Amino acid sequence: MKTIQNVLAFVLFLSVSFIASSQGKVAGTVIDGEFNEPMAFANILVKGTTTGMTTDFDGKYELELEEGTYTLVFSFVGYATQEISDVVIKNNEVFTLDVVMETNSLDTVVVTSSSKRNTESAVLNLQKKSAVVLDGLSSQAIKSTGASNVAAAVKSVPGVSIQGGKYVFVRGLGDRYTKSILNGIDIPGLDPDRNTIQMDLFPTNILDNVIVLKSASAEYPADFTGGIVDIVTKDFPSKAEYSISLGGGYNPDMHFNDSYLTSTGSDTDWLGYDDGTRDVPVNRYQFEEGLLGNGVNTVTLTNLTNKFQKELAAKQETSGMNYDFGFTLGNQYDLGNDKIGYQASFSYKNETTFYKNRFDGAYIKNPQNTSDNDLIATLDSKGSEGLNNIILNGMLGVAYKTDRSKFRVNLLHIQNGESTAGFFNQTISQDGTGGALEPLTKNSITYTERSITNLLISGKHRLNSFSDDKPFNFEWKFSPSFAKVMDKGHRITPFQQADDGSSFLSPSASTLPIQLWRHLLEESWAGKVDFDKTVDLFGRPAKIKFGGAYTYKFRDFSIDDFTFNIRGDQSFISSGEADNLLASENIWTPETDAGTFVVFTDNFNPQDAYEGEQQIAATYFSTEFNLSEEFKTVIGLRTEMFNSFYTGEDAENVFNRELILDEFDFFPSANLIYALNDKSNLRASYSRTTARPSFKEASLANIYDPITSRLFIGDINLKPTYINNFDIRYEFFGEEGQMFAISGFYKDFTDVIEQTFFVSAPTQLTVGNLGDAIVYGAEFEARQRLGFISEGLNNLKITANLSLIKSELTMSDDEYEGRLSSARDGETIDRKRDMQGQAPYLINVGLNYDNSDIGLRTGIFYNIQGETLEVVGIREVPDVYSQPFNSLNFTLNKSFGENKRSSIDLKVSNLLGDERLSEYESYGTSNQIFSLREPGTEISLGYTFKF
Repeated sequence: MKTIQNVLAFVLFLSVSFIASSQGKVAGTVIDGEFNEPMAFANILVKGTTTGMTTDFDGKYELELEEGTYTLVFSFVGYATQEISDVVIKNNEVFTLDVVMETNSLDTVVVTSSSKRNTESAVLNLQKKSAVVLDGLSSQAIKSTGASNVAAAVKSVPGVSIQGGKYVFVRGLGDRYTKSILNGIDIPGLDPDRNTIQMDLFPTNILDNVIVLKSASAEYPADFTGGIVDIVTKDFPSKAEYSISLGGGYNPDMHFNDSYLTSTGSDTDWLGYDDGTRDVPVNRYQFEEGLLGNGVNTVTLTNLTNKFQKELAAKQETSGMNYDFGFTLGNQYDLGNDKIGYQASFSYKNETTFYKNRFDGAYIKNPQNTSDNDLIATLDSKGSEGLNNIILNGMLGVAYKTDRSKFRVNLLHIQNGESTAGFFNQTISQDGTGGALEPLTKNSITYTERSITNLLISGKHRLNSFSDDKPFNFEWKFSPSFAKVMDKGHRITPFQQADDGSSFLSPSASTLPIQLWRHLLEESWAGKVDFDKTVDLFGRPAKIKFGGAYTYKFRDFSIDDFTFNIRGDQSFISSGEADNLLASENIWTPETDAGTFVVFTDNFNPQDAYEGEQQIAATYFSTEFNLSEEFKTVIGLRTEMFNSFYTGEDAENVFNRELILDEFDFFPSANLIYALNDKSNLRASYSRTTARPSFKEASLANIYDPITSRLFIGDINLKPTYINNFDIRYEFFGEEGQMFAISGFYKDFTDVIEQTFFVSAPTQLTVGNLGDAIVYGAEFEARQRLGFISEGLNNLKITANLSLIKSELTMSDDEYEGRLSSARDGETIDRKRDMQGQAPYLINVGLNYDNSDIGLRTGIFYNIQGETLEVVGIREVPDVYSQPFNSLNFTLNKSFGENKRSSIDLKVSNLLGDERLSEYESYGTSNQIFSLREPGTEISLGYTFKF
C-alpha cells in the first residue's frame, strides 16, 4: 500500500507541474503520401507570422503556441502546400494534427482544409496511397471509437472480428492464418501455441497506431494468410500525460451467485501467480519400484501419499463481479537538441466467470447399422464451473531521439493466473461405441499460471545527409521473449455410481483420480534489419527495400501426473465426498494394509515430454515504383529457411534433436494500384504465404483434458501448409472519412493442417495434413455519414462489412474412403468439404455517434460469422461445427469536467444473450452437443481521469 501511495504522490507532483504551464502545443506527424512514410524536414509555418519549424527525421513536429485559433502551412519542395485552418490551441493541451503531403508537378498548388476534416482525411490517405491492402487505425481514430483497449478498437476495422473478446480473426480465417506482431516484430502470446496475442492487453492511450494488412509484402513474415495485425506503441507522448482508470463489470447470470464454485488457493493468486502452494510435492524419481504391488510395502508410500493436496471437491461461495484498474505515465524532455522520453502503463484485471450449465459431449454414428441415422453418445457431461482469471500487464518504454537517429527500449511483462473449479455429472461409454454406459460424478480443481516477458531494443538511422532529397534509412530490432505456462496441481476426482447411488473407484470406467502438473517453458530470440533507399526509376521517385531477419525458438515441455487407488474397503468415499479420498485417516499404511495410495507407475512418462527448436532465417528485397502518374507497383521476394528439431520419444523410437522439418522457400509478392481518379483506386495483388505446425502439433506428446476426458495427440510427420493468395479490390474515398470498397479474393492451400478425431477413439484429437483446399469470396465495405439525410445527422456514421466466403477441401484418400464406409443409407459423400476454421460469411455492422464538441461518443455494433467446421470428423465420428454467435454490443464514452479530463465508459456486451454452441452434425438426424457455454450479458462501467 505504501508503494501505491508513493506512485500516486509522484503522479500528482508531475501533474501539478504540468498544469502550471501556460502554453499549449500543436504536434503530429507529416507523412509522405507517395510512400506512406514519415517526411523529414518538411516545413511548418504559422500563417501570418514568422513562427515555424521543420519536422525531424521521423516526420514528427511540436510547436508551442499561445492560446488561440491558428492556420498552419505545411510545405516541401515538389509537394502541394497544405493550409490547415481552425487549429485551436488551449492552455496545457496538445492539439494533434497529422498531415499527408501529396506530390505535385506544378509550381504552386495550395490545398486548404479545416483541422477536423484533415484528421479524417489523413487516416484515409494512408489507406488510399498504400500499395498493400490495409486498414489503419491512427491514434485519433482509436480515440474517436472510445475504445479502452486494442480488442475493442480493432473491431471497427472491416473484415476483422474478435473471438472471446481477445483474439483477432481476419476475413473469417482462424488463428492459424492470422498473425499479430508488436512494433513490427514477432511476440508470443499467453498461449504460445496461438499465432496471435490477446488484443485486450494493450490500453489505447499508449498506442501510436494499429495496422491490419490483408495482403502480403516482402518485409513482413510469410506465416500468415488472413491478415497481420501490427500494434505500434508510442515512442513517447508530445506532452506530460498521466492517467488513472478503474472499472467494474456485472453479469447477472454469473456475479453475486451463491452457487459459484471455487477452491482454496495460494496467498498470491490475486497477483496472477502461485506462491508455491501448488508445487509438485514429490520428486518424479522418488518412487521405489514395487511399492504396493510386489511385496515392498513400506511407510514411504504413506508419507508420499500424504504430501498431495487433500482438497479435491469444488466448494460453493458467492461470486464477485469483474473489476479492473490501471494507470499510464508518459513525458518527454529536451537534452540540448535531442529528446528523451518514456511511456509506461500498468493494468490489472480480475474476471469471474460462472457457467451454471456447462455441457460437453462425444457422439459417433452407429458402426454396426448404416440404416440407423441417430448418433450414439459415448460421453455426456453436464455440470457447473467457476473460473477466476487474473491478468496483470506492465509496459515501460524509453526512447532517445537525435536529429538523425532514434533509439528505443521497450519492456513488456504479462502475468496471468486462471483457477477453475467444477462439478459434473457424466455418462461414459466404456467400450467407446455407445455400449456399457456408466454414470459418473467428477470434481475438478485446476490452476494455470502463464507469463510472458518481452524486451525490444531498436534503432532507426538516417544514413545520408538531410540535404540529399533521397533518404537512405537503416532500422534494426532485437527482441528476446520468455514465456511460461504451468498447470499446477490439477486435481480431477471421478467416482463411478453404483445402482444404489453409492460411489466407488473404477479404473475401467471413470479412470482413477489424478493430480497433474504440466510445465512449458519457451524462449524466443528475434532480430531483424531493414534498409530503404529512395531512388529515381523511370524518371520518377521510387523506393527499394531490403533486409533480413532471424528467429530462434526453444520449448521444453513435460508432465508429471499421479493417480490414486484404494486398497480394501472403499466405504469412506461411498457418500461421494471427494475430500475423503486423501483425508489423513484414509491413507494406506503398512499396519492396516488398506486405504488410498499413490500409484507408483503413474508419475512421469518420458513419452509425454519433449523439447522443440525452431529456426527461421529470412531475407527480402522489394521495390516500389510508379510506371505512370496513376500506376504504382510494389514487387518483392522473401526467402525463409525454416528448421524444426524435436527431442522426445514414443514406444518405438527415441528422437535426439531430430530434424523433422527442413524447408527453404521463396515467397514472392506483387501489389498493383491504379488511381482511377483522385478518389478511387483499383488494386490487385498476389502473394505466396505459409502456415506452419506449432511445437505441440509437431510432437508425439499426449495432452489430456481431464474434465472432458479428451486427449490431444501430436503428429511428428506434419508438413507446412502453403498458400497462393490473389486479391482484387475497388475502393472509393469520400469526404470526412467516408468510403466504399468491394473486394474479391482467391486462396489456394496445399497440405492443409486440420484438427481431427481418431478413428478408434472419439474422445481423442489429433492434427494432420488432410488435403488441399481453395477459398474464394467477396468482401463489401462501407463507411457513410448520415449528413446527406440531414445536416444534424452528420455526426452519425454507419460502418458495414460483409464477407461471403466459399471453401472447398479435397479430401485425402484415407478420409474419403473412411467417410464412404461409414455413410448412412441414402447419404451421398462428396470428395470436397468445408475447410476447418473457415467461416462461410462474416458480418460487421456499426452505428456510431461522435460529437467531440460535447465529448460524446457512442455506438452499437453487431457481429456474426457463419457456421464453421471446428473439428474434422473421421469414419464413424461426425464433423463438429461451431454455430453462429450473434454478438450485439453497446458502448458509450462521455468526457466531462475541466478540459474534459474525466471520462466514463459504459459498455453492454452480448445484448442478445446468445450462447456459444458447437455441435456434431450428421446425415438425417438432429445435431448433438459437442460443447455449450452461456456467457450471458455483461454491463461494465469505467472511469478515467487524465492529469
